[in-house]
Amino acid sequence: MTMRTSALILGVTLSAGAIAQSVFIPESSRPSYGGVGAGWAHTNHLILEGAPSWPGAIYHGPRATPNPPGYGPIQIRTAYHLKATGGSGAIAIVLAYRYPSALPDFNTFASQFGLPVETSPTAGSSKNKVFQVVYATGHQPKTDVGWSQEGALDIEWSHAMAPSAKIYLVEAASNSTDDLFAAISVASQIKDVKEVSMSWGGSEFPGETGYDGVFTTPGIDYFAAAGDTAAEVSYPAASPNVIGVGGTSLQLTAAGTFSSEVAWSDSGGGLSVGESVPSYQASLGLRGRGTPDIALDADPNTGVAVYDSTPADGYVGWLVFGGTSVGTPASAGIANLMGKSYSDSAAQLAAIYAKLGDATAYRDITKGHAGANLAKVGYDLVTGVGCPLGTGAF
Repeated sequence: MTMRTSALILGVTLSAGAIAQSVFIPESSRPSYGGVGAGWAHTNHLILEGAPSWPGAIYHGPRATPNPPGYGPIQIRTAYHLKATGGSGAIAIVLAYRYPSALPDFNTFASQFGLPVETSPTAGSSKNKVFQVVYATGHQPKTDVGWSQEGALDIEWSHAMAPSAKIYLVEAASNSTDDLFAAISVASQIKDVKEVSMSWGGSEFPGETGYDGVFTTPGIDYFAAAGDTAAEVSYPAASPNVIGVGGTSLQLTAAGTFSSEVAWSDSGGGLSVGESVPSYQASLGLRGRGTPDIALDADPNTGVAVYDSTPADGYVGWLVFGGTSVGTPASAGIANLMGKSYSDSAAQLAAIYAKLGDATAYRDITKGHAGANLAKVGYDLVTGVGCPLGTGAF
């Protein structure tokens, strides 16, 4: 069930032929959330308004029926040539604040789509096999319902892509960058964590390079959302030690198979003003660190199903989510599913760029734009090297 009271509803730019829908931007996803300027982070999820629909045989939005609405794991796996089972070790989702219904929501989503459920009734038990909540400071933070929505998306879709990996939700005390980076350090020390997902970010700021070392724990890949403001650069996605994830609009046939994929018009990306060109981008002729590195479905009109029982702005139950927050945990899950091992995230990035132009590893997105950034053959500032495909990716 989906309920709504009052909300900020904005129109969105759609792909050609799409049926116009409106999108709700949660307060936590607005750039000014928590504070203006450096030192604060916002989420990158959006919620599709109204009944999802599509014209003819091609989906330009998620299924309206049967419930739940939105693309499910089978559809996303099919689109990106992924197997239905697998994963190992653990994925850490780093977010701010407490998500009070994380465990039951995780299990509702998992049960709906035939994924492993957490049988323990205690979210924070270290004995949990499938899902566990960790307080970064050792103490339960206060609740923020917008960040809870983000949490629902992230834990559910990392699990959807890597069903056999344990999912940790590491909750920071607040959305200040200091608290979030402290939580990343905690997540990086959890045994068996192979990927850390960060579906949040903020504007670049002086001295950001001083934080790049946070993302260098050996054996861990770090993923961050490129943001939902067209052609704007977000940190930590701009860090040379982080895999930045941009957005696409993914259209499926009536049978749920791949039809087309173009750049999402609101995807963040561009050239960093604070980070130099890393070695793995040296051949691209860029004037600064380019973001994003890869991309995945992000258009709310081709959004994914998410379950959140913690009411936020009147939204509760099964919802359709978009934003670069979709691709970030999903990409972490896909990397986990691939099971490849690199010394650190920078080595993973070098491997990604070494496969630039390899159609067996990445789907090159050559149509669409986000602001002044155009999708094109090869690397671009909307979709990076492209969308990961099957076992060839990562």
